[in-house]
Amino acid sequence: MRLTKLNKRKAPWIVGFAIAAMIGSTAAVHLQAESNPPRVSAAVANANSLSEAFRETARVVAPSVVTITSETEVAGPTAPRQGQPMDDEMMKRFFGEGTPFGEMFKGQPEMHRFFKPSAESTTRTGIGSGVVIDASGLILTNNHVVADATNVMVKLADGREFKASEVKTDPKTDLAVLKIDGATDLVAARMGDSDRMEIGDWVLALGQPFGLEGTVTAGIISAKSRGIGITARENFLQTDAAINPGNSGGPLVNLAGEVIGINTAISSRSGGNNGVGFAIPIDEAKWVSDQLIKDGVVRRAMLGVGIQKVSHDLASTFGVQSNHGVLVTEVVPGSPAEKAGLKQGDVILSFSGREVHDPRGLQNVVEQSDPGAKQSIEIMRDGKPLTIEAVCEVQPEAGLAHSGQTAEVSKVESLGMEVGNLTEDLAKKLGVKDIAGVVITNVNPGSAADRAGLQEGNVITQVERKSVASVDQFEALTKDHDLSNPLLLLVKTDQGSRYVILKSGT
Repeated sequence: MRLTKLNKRKAPWIVGFAIAAMIGSTAAVHLQAESNPPRVSAAVANANSLSEAFRETARVVAPSVVTITSETEVAGPTAPRQGQPMDDEMMKRFFGEGTPFGEMFKGQPEMHRFFKPSAESTTRTGIGSGVVIDASGLILTNNHVVADATNVMVKLADGREFKASEVKTDPKTDLAVLKIDGATDLVAARMGDSDRMEIGDWVLALGQPFGLEGTVTAGIISAKSRGIGITARENFLQTDAAINPGNSGGPLVNLAGEVIGINTAISSRSGGNNGVGFAIPIDEAKWVSDQLIKDGVVRRAMLGVGIQKVSHDLASTFGVQSNHGVLVTEVVPGSPAEKAGLKQGDVILSFSGREVHDPRGLQNVVEQSDPGAKQSIEIMRDGKPLTIEAVCEVQPEAGLAHSGQTAEVSKVESLGMEVGNLTEDLAKKLGVKDIAGVVITNVNPGSAADRAGLQEGNVITQVERKSVASVDQFEALTKDHDLSNPLLLLVKTDQGSRYVILKSGT
């Protein structure tokens, strides 16, 4: 009986012991499992390696990135608020209404304070970024960050501030070099080779977007050799690394920590990054900055030709491959091109041993060549290869022509436009001289002329490579032409001469 009672008393303990033993066994198994965790996948390991690369690159470059604050005197009530990161006329070109990228801030009233005028202020303050390129105190940035500034301050990554003692600018490329004195222990960024960057390569953008110092964003090279119509000289790298107002002038770097571009613009409808940013290639920036540092100005070489891209239609007409070479549309009298024997209709295939595929590429290689030195030019003329030599000269400054109106009109219905004689008075209004031709006075919407991009004020100087000096000559050359057979015109615009092909709609 007692035994029974004893057994009854012991039973709960025995059961508890058994349960504890089971729990302990399970815990032991769990601890053993934890001591042998599953291995990280190769994909995660690769991602971690990339993260470490970003981290190390940012650590190396960050000490070379600076904040630039500029002050510009502004008269009366048109002055924006002081101290705002977007008090910058060039920024308005990028983000304001009517820019190539569309409206900024629409539907975002909280952002309008960046442009709100202030009647009591006479000083406009702008903010941007820059990068130290020489430990002696030289800093590379954008021209629009410091343009027309009466005072420029540079804040280093360690918080020290210095007034810029020198500001040298090149508006054509939107680049500037600043000099600060008395700064010790400056860390100059390493320069890379932008020509070696390929679409898909990883990059980091560093700067002070919206005044947020020390910001780093990551992305890839999305495209090369972009032109977006905001500066006179464009050969941008396109990236999806986040670039925002205030990033201007900051470095775009590769994963080796080398500067391969200077951030300069974004395409945005929202006021911030939309995944489309642009940077000036460092190869071009080095060429410009070297001259600014040495001479204070940039001297560019010139050949003296008007050029255009070889489209598919033009390629078959001039006997070359599409998108290979550039077509000469105009030869400036007395220019190096004329002296070398270049002619309208020639296709330039290479310059100084470098192949060219578009007008921007030829412009860059010519401008950066040595004035006074002989340059070998490979061309295609009437379907035959030819090599000539030219000696480029220093490029003078020149303005653009403007459009105008005329009276004496003749309709050419088959082409979809009206043309008139180019009188001496009209030529002055159009800003053209020493040329003969007929001026376009009207273009019918949807016509062959409209589809080809012809506009009122353009001057037609050739039809099928034959010169025209009057409406009568133009009509004689075009009246019986069937546009099922494309018609080649040489047209003078305010951007220079270009070949245009008119053809029937498809």
